[in-house]
Amino acid sequence: MVAASVNKAWVYSDYGKTSDVLKFDERFTVLEIKVDEVLIKVVAAALNPVDYKKIRGLSKELNPPPPIVPGTDVARVVVKDSISSYIVAATFSCLDEKQLPGNSLAPPIHNHYQQCWLSSLHTVSAVVVWLDFTVYGDVAEHVTVEPKKFGVLAKYIAAQEKLLAMKPNNLSFVEAASLPLAIEIDYECFEIAKLSAGQPILILGGVGGVGTLAIQHVFGASRVAATTSTKKLDLLGSLGADLAIDYTKEKYEELPEKFDVVFDAVGEGERPVKVVIGGGKVVAIAYPVAPPTVFFTLTSTGTTLEKLKLYLESGKIKPILEPKTPFPFSKTLEAFAHLETECAIGKIVVYPIP
Repeated sequence: MVAASVNKAWVYSDYGKTSDVLKFDERFTVLEIKVDEVLIKVVAAALNPVDYKKIRGLSKELNPPPPIVPGTDVARVVVKDSISSYIVAATFSCLDEKQLPGNSLAPPIHNHYQQCWLSSLHTVSAVVVWLDFTVYGDVAEHVTVEPKKFGVLAKYIAAQEKLLAMKPNNLSFVEAASLPLAIEIDYECFEIAKLSAGQPILILGGVGGVGTLAIQHVFGASRVAATTSTKKLDLLGSLGADLAIDYTKEKYEELPEKFDVVFDAVGEGERPVKVVIGGGKVVAIAYPVAPPTVFFTLTSTGTTLEKLKLYLESGKIKPILEPKTPFPFSKTLEAFAHLETECAIGKIVVYPIP
């Protein structure tokens, strides 16, 4: 066991192009944790469009003072909790997840993690230390209105326990890191839309990180339609879409079919309103929007991830990764460059983080 004394992180202190302002810091501060937090050794971290938009200055008046570490989605191993005074890193220099010990029977900890079983239990100077507590989550509770100063593109981060859930056993760290923000958005948006069995739904932006999960999650819908470009139409079908709409050739608002729910993941303004059935709902996560569209801002919580665990472990919902994923930690700038093309399929993940 070794103590965490040196951190590494990707950091920006000015706003601008990611390639110009995001810098690697080999001796970044190891954060102190608060009473409701855990210290985490990051194994894999996913990128989201909001990350580079924040680097460019989106809503910078709401941002914490620099330096800022970007990123919110992560899969990792807890190395210190708020009741412990000892940091452990069970041979974390070997970041190959196959070398990390598996979850076996041991006493559960923290009421929030009632399903948590830990592989090793040690007592050091009367302090209980748990190893191999593998979790995932979106560590920014309110990423839009209350951005996190120290995000996940670092070796060690502090995170609130309430934002975390146990990593599904069947998922790799890369797969798990790709999920939290996107899948929580999908779940909460469908709750707002009051989507019920037998209703048709249109998903705008079907092959992005949010869209690829949304198509799979609409199990009760009578019909799922989604938009994408010509070369990605087959992917929509493979994910479960009944109707794949090529936005380069068709205007979905001119099609005869109408929908009870329209989920706008790209920001289509007035167009989605034209295809919703009377009494239906349009929910958007990107601007522009037009009345009566409901604009949604996520409040992250580990509770949602726990609700979806059975869907993930049964394979009913599968993570969709950009084919170029994963990008090594040293290639984080290249990962952002690909994300900023807006041509990625699914999620981009940085892994491993040594």
